[in-house]
Amino acid sequence: MSENRVTRSSSDTASCSCCSGVQQQDALPCSGETSPNLIPAIMTTTSTLTFAARLDHLLARWGVNRMGHVVKPGLYQLGNPTPDSPVFISANYTLSFDSLRSALSGIDAYLLVLDTRGINVWCAAGKGTFGTDELVKRIGNTGLVSVVRHRAVIVPQLGAPGISAHQVRERSGFRVEYGPVRARDLPEYLKTRKATPAMRRVEFPFRERIVLSPVELVHAALPTIVAAILLYFIAGPIASLAAVTTILAGTVLFPALLPFLPTKDFSTKGLILGILVALPFAAYAWTHFSLPSWARLLAGIMPLFLIPPVVSYLALNFTGCTPFTSRSGVKAEIFTYVRVMVAMAGCGIVLAVLFGALWFLGVA
Repeated sequence: MSENRVTRSSSDTASCSCCSGVQQQDALPCSGETSPNLIPAIMTTTSTLTFAARLDHLLARWGVNRMGHVVKPGLYQLGNPTPDSPVFISANYTLSFDSLRSALSGIDAYLLVLDTRGINVWCAAGKGTFGTDELVKRIGNTGLVSVVRHRAVIVPQLGAPGISAHQVRERSGFRVEYGPVRARDLPEYLKTRKATPAMRRVEFPFRERIVLSPVELVHAALPTIVAAILLYFIAGPIASLAAVTTILAGTVLFPALLPFLPTKDFSTKGLILGILVALPFAAYAWTHFSLPSWARLLAGIMPLFLIPPVVSYLALNFTGCTPFTSRSGVKAEIFTYVRVMVAMAGCGIVLAVLFGALWFLGVA
């Protein structure tokens, strides 16, 4: 995490209890605004990413302490800002905050961090925590009106779904500017305060897709290991390999191949990928068992019913971390396709149980 310290004017004699996080003897009652007679607490940060910050990023990517990668909400100063310095809005997820401050190297600015419960800007905007109410609240609680002379805040473009600019203006007096998609474009943006079409374009290249895999892979690791071990003893090494391959397809192959898979819905993309992954196992079952034709057909069909719904379900986990989906679209997709996944998986389980019973009875 970033190393931050709180700076106060020597004239400060009291603080607001709900903003400080601890009860203080001289604490003042809180309202939506800070008294103009008080200089608000401003935390200090830098553009330098320390080893601790980079380690925090690595742990976050691998899902370690998943909701613990947070910075304290509030107002931060970067460099030596003046009352005319720009104010940037960020989430209190460490990767979002660190991406912003590192991109502003050499720039004096204020960073207003919203409490998004440790969720990044894009996802928090969809959930509503990176939203109008929280922004207005932070503007008031930090006394931003007494810190800067201008009345403008710069919001990342991916946070726009959660922010109503006209409501922020009416309720706080601050005008919302929507900055570029990527924090690295901010220095160029500040020259004109206008985003070029390239700055507005949302991209999702391979590197940004594949970096999402570790956290999903880690969360699926334990059940995958358990399933692989059980299947090894029940059905042999090929069944165990199928379980591992299925999870790798849903957590690694899917984000890697996302733009190249046909259809728009993540569920159907996952089903298509699942079918492709299942075909070798279906072919193996058909050609390597010395069984009657009907039994080999049954064995070959099972992977086609079991693997695709699992891959499709894992694919749904990526809907909240990509710019390809909307909140309403995801809800509609889940409502439509989860039933299909359950039906396919149910049929696959029934066929597997039937095949196992026939095998045990010596019929197959």
